[in-house]
This record gives sequence, structure tokens and C-alpha cells, in this order.
Amino acid sequence: MLTKMKLLSTETIQQILDETLQMLRSTGVKVLAPEARQLLAAAGGEVDEGYEVVRLPETLARDALSKVPKNFSLFDRYGEERVKYGGDAVHFDPGSSGVNVLDPNTGEHRPARTPDLVRLVQVAEGLPQMDAQSTAVVCADVPEAIGDIYRLYLLLLYSSKPIVTGAFSSSTTELMIDMLVLAAGGREQLIQKPLAVFDVCPSPPLTWTEFGAQNLIDLARAGVPAEIVSMPLAGAAAPVTILGSVVQHAAETISGITIHQLAKPGSPIVWGGAPAIFDMRQGTTPMGAVETAMLNICNAQVGKALGLPTHGYLGASDAKIVDAQAGLESGMSALLAAQAGINMISGAGMLDFLACQSAEKLVVDAEAIAMVKRLLEGVQSRTEPLAVDFFNGIDFRADFLKQKITRKLFVKEQYLTSPVIDRSSLKGWQDAGSLDTFERAKERVAQLLTNYRRPLPAIEFEDDLNEMMGDIARDIGLAELPSLKL
Repeated sequence: MLTKMKLLSTETIQQILDETLQMLRSTGVKVLAPEARQLLAAAGGEVDEGYEVVRLPETLARDALSKVPKNFSLFDRYGEERVKYGGDAVHFDPGSSGVNVLDPNTGEHRPARTPDLVRLVQVAEGLPQMDAQSTAVVCADVPEAIGDIYRLYLLLLYSSKPIVTGAFSSSTTELMIDMLVLAAGGREQLIQKPLAVFDVCPSPPLTWTEFGAQNLIDLARAGVPAEIVSMPLAGAAAPVTILGSVVQHAAETISGITIHQLAKPGSPIVWGGAPAIFDMRQGTTPMGAVETAMLNICNAQVGKALGLPTHGYLGASDAKIVDAQAGLESGMSALLAAQAGINMISGAGMLDFLACQSAEKLVVDAEAIAMVKRLLEGVQSRTEPLAVDFFNGIDFRADFLKQKITRKLFVKEQYLTSPVIDRSSLKGWQDAGSLDTFERAKERVAQLLTNYRRPLPAIEFEDDLNEMMGDIARDIGLAELPSLKL
């Protein structure tokens, strides 16, 4: 039996929701998309067109919440269910949208390019701990106008796993959905077995930009799952207190859900987030701080109280290299998030306040995640009686290793780490070259890249995807896409 991580009492959650609904009624939210304001007005929202502010009646917000599916799934390219949103199911994906990568040879942060994203996708494909892929980095070698669809294109070319992605403009949202339709084999097939979820972000405090609100509408009508990623920054773009930031998060998320459900009731959407504290001393946004983890846990607990699927941004570090700080912050927050039962936990592989991705950190994080998943399995009764039969014939000798049951069950009782984790003797470690964790991670990455094989569905749709991406690139005047070779 596992103790679930809970930081809020039932009474506190109720107060958070009461104040959230009060804030939506009195303060309201700024909604910059005309169509979203029209939907809200038609449903009973009080719209101040001069300030583009909408105040939501409690009945409207509660009605929208009641229509959200309590669970849904994402599927891989083979049509197999791989991610379950809802309840206490726990999944992990790499952090996304980094602008830099950590060069494993120089230790420098440099702008990410196409081969870097391909490398990250191939490594994540070989890590069973990564339940989904993400559009992990922004490629600096393609124009910003097509950057979001280009990243999705690369993932569809090299991975079979479900995808956590997102768009930066309404025009590319439509194109990205078309690309997913192509990969799924049809629009109805995509609706029945979604391949991806799209992150959609409000702007703190309490603002839905024209693109953000319109994105919610477009995704709902297309039947593509959305994941609201509210980002209150405690002390800067949100109240300094954890509870105050949680109320703001809830207000931003419920207002987004209301827009989404008015566009198409019953569309799948996730109560997600990437909150952080603001470090008053450094002027930074620490993703590895324990208070940031607490914000995520509280936000998810409120979402769970409403019966909604959840997401959080944990497992990342503010360290600049893969060092002890990176392991401390990433492992601790991944464990806390999993104990909170957050459905999708994003952030693995990330350094420097989510600005940098590292394949080497990703394989280290994968080991922590595997240990976390082993903990979630709990202690199971694998024999009956529990212990008595183990002692038959032992005669007070430490001979359990000779028992057949030991050889049969140790692989179920123990997570067998990859060589990234050193559990050899001192002499064994020295004989292997006295490598530190980062050097062992580099070897693991090299092994995964050597063993990587493109999945069959990616190969089958390659020509169609290439043609579609080529047409999109030519439409903006890009004659040739970057080389995909590492």
C-alpha cells in the first residue's frame, strides 16, 4: 500500500475552488480572441468588449467542468494504448521546447538544430521509461514560422510513441492536425485513437491571448486532446504564496476549459501546468525548487478533486551540467510527482530553467524514473506463505541464492538498472575505467543510437510526410529543409 502525496486538505481545496469561482465572477479573465468572447457571451458570460474582459457565472464554469471526460488515452503508431490520462496513472515524457542542447563533448550550451532533435527522439525511443515523446527542442536551423510543425514532422519520422506537442500559431495548428491525420490514416482514426496531445498556455495573470483561446477552440472542434499548461510564477506573475498561485492556476485553467467545452462539449482536455517560484535573489524561475514541486502537486490535487486528467512539469533541473544538483532536483521532483499521481510528468532531460535539453541527462533521469515506477508497483505478495517455505532446508545457512525461487523472482522484485548506474565494487569500477555518471551516460546514449531502428509506421508514411513538409516549407520560401543526418 502506497501513501499518496497530498498537500491540501479537503477543506482547503474547497476554499481554493470557492475563491477561484469568485474571482472568475468578479475579476474575470482577459480573453483576446473575439470568437472565444462570443462563445462565452452566448453562454451567459458578462463581456466588457472595451477591455476584452469576460466574467464567468459559476453555473457556466461548473457546467463546462462537468462535460470534461474523466479519462482518455493516447495511442502509439501501431494503434496500441500507451498513455492513460485520468485517475492515478503515471507517465513520463521528456521536457519540451528547449532552445539549447548540452554538447556532451564540450559541456557548452549551444542552439539546438535538426540533428539534435533527431538524436533526442532516437534516444527517447529506446527508453521504455519515456511513455511519450515530446517536441524537445526548438530547431534554430528552420524559420520560426514553421518551427512547431517541423518538430512534429521529425517526431513522426523517427518515433512510434505518443507525442506531447504544441503550436505557436493558428495556421500551424491546422497544419499539424493535418499531419497527424495523415499519420493516423484518417481524421476519424485520429479522433478514435489520438496520437498526440497539444499544450495550450494562458498568459499569467488571467489572460488568454488571441492565439491561446483560438487554439483551444480549434483543438476541441478537431477532436484532438488539449493540455492546459498554466504557468503562474509565484512572486512575479502570480501571488507569492503557494495557495495564492494555486487559485490563479485554477482560474486560468477553468476559464480555458470553459472556452474549450463551449467550442465542443465532451472534448478531451487536461488540467496541466508548469508553475514555478520566482527566486528573489537571482531573478530566476527555479524548476528544481521544492516549492515548484509543491505548486505542481497542489495544482494536480485540485484537478483530481474535480475528477480531471492531470499534468505537471517536474523532473527538470536548474543545473547547467549533468551533476549532483541535476540528479538531486530531477530525481526528487519526479518521485514527488509520481506519488501525487500526476498523469503526465514532463521535464526529463532538461537543464537551466527548461532552456536546455540533454540526451545524457535524459538517460540518467530515465533511471530515476524507473526506480520511481518500481516504487509505484509497491510491495506485492509473490509467494504463499510469505516467507516460511524459503527456510525449508536452509539449516541456518545464507544459501537463499541457490533457491530456484530466488532466480525466478529477483527480476520481478528488483529494477535492474542500466550501466548508467554503477553498482559494481570499487575494483570493478576502477577496472571499467573509473567513469563518472556523465561519462557512463554518454556511453548509454551511444548504445541507444547504435541500436535505434526506425519504426515501421514511420517508414510507411515517410514519403507522404516529406511531401507535406516540403510543400509547407516552399510556401514560406524555404527551398530546402535542413539535413536530418546526425
